[in-house]
Amino acid sequence: MSRRYNSSSGGGADAGGSADLITASMKELFLSMDKSGTAIPPIIMLQVLHMAYPQFAEKSEHGGYAQQDANECWTELVRCLQQKVPGVKKEPMEISASSSQGLVDQYLSGEFDVSMKCEEAEEEVATHSTEKFYQLSCFIEKEVKYMHTGLRSRLEEHITKNSPTLGRDAVYKKSSKLKRIPAYLAIQFVRFYYKEKEAINAKILKDVKFPISLDVYDLCSEKLQEQLVPMRDRFKELEDKKAEELQKAKVSGKTDEKKELKLKQEPYSFPDDVGSNNSGYYELQAVLTHKGRSSSSGHYVAWVRRKGDDWYMYDDDNVSPVTAEDVLRLSGGGDWHSAYVLLYGPRILEVEEEEKMET
Repeated sequence: MSRRYNSSSGGGADAGGSADLITASMKELFLSMDKSGTAIPPIIMLQVLHMAYPQFAEKSEHGGYAQQDANECWTELVRCLQQKVPGVKKEPMEISASSSQGLVDQYLSGEFDVSMKCEEAEEEVATHSTEKFYQLSCFIEKEVKYMHTGLRSRLEEHITKNSPTLGRDAVYKKSSKLKRIPAYLAIQFVRFYYKEKEAINAKILKDVKFPISLDVYDLCSEKLQEQLVPMRDRFKELEDKKAEELQKAKVSGKTDEKKELKLKQEPYSFPDDVGSNNSGYYELQAVLTHKGRSSSSGHYVAWVRRKGDDWYMYDDDNVSPVTAEDVLRLSGGGDWHSAYVLLYGPRILEVEEEEKMET
């Protein structure tokens, strides 16, 4: 993102000016990080953030900066980038400043197909609409033990709103299905809630499992499911082929032989929808965790996948390698780090170049 942004205004106190300042400071920070092999204090970026969003500069009773909600900060940063970073054409590095969609809308936004049906007036026709989202929310309710359950439970809910047929408030069933899924899917675990008795933002410590590999096929609309089938079939064909080759190798006793293959990555987006996901398959790329019992205290840490199964924990300026098993232990259940925001990226289909040429 940083290499595609060119500031065209001097900034200011307005929303557009704040977005300019934030985007420009992020660009400079990323460029500095690319050049340096050591930790870099993001001082300028932090100063700009505090100037653009004073709520993140609040002081605690001890005089230092008060802890802020990391997801709120993520949301504001994404909003700034949405306004200022232009989109791309079919090729990932081909900039399209005149594109109707920016990079964030292309690669981080999805859409829900929503239907509303009044349960108190059968004769009232259901209404349909489209809702845009930049992250999915996993609400941690009593029966939720897995992230997928938390995501699915919110696809059907009951709300109260005015019924034009009855002329009063009535109960409606709101049903949502994924209509468009982005290449990069952000998911928030809704762990914080306001505890009125103690007047604090408490934290739900419950253990909620999340996967390294995520499949959202069952959350999608029928139309999108049909569109996902061709690429999903290709993944299955490749997996079946690998399983067959492994079985043959076991029978022949040549399991140690490794064949050097030249692989080519297939597109993960639909041809007519840059930045989409064409399979419904995702791989976990990063996790932001919170350690502590309330949103106003504790500590945030980032866990990032560098390549393959190589993971690193970024605890301020302390960076250390971790395993995928370590990451899966971040599901909560106590005072240890609990997953708060997860970022999934597209699962990439890699095929032999000869196969690509034949097809």
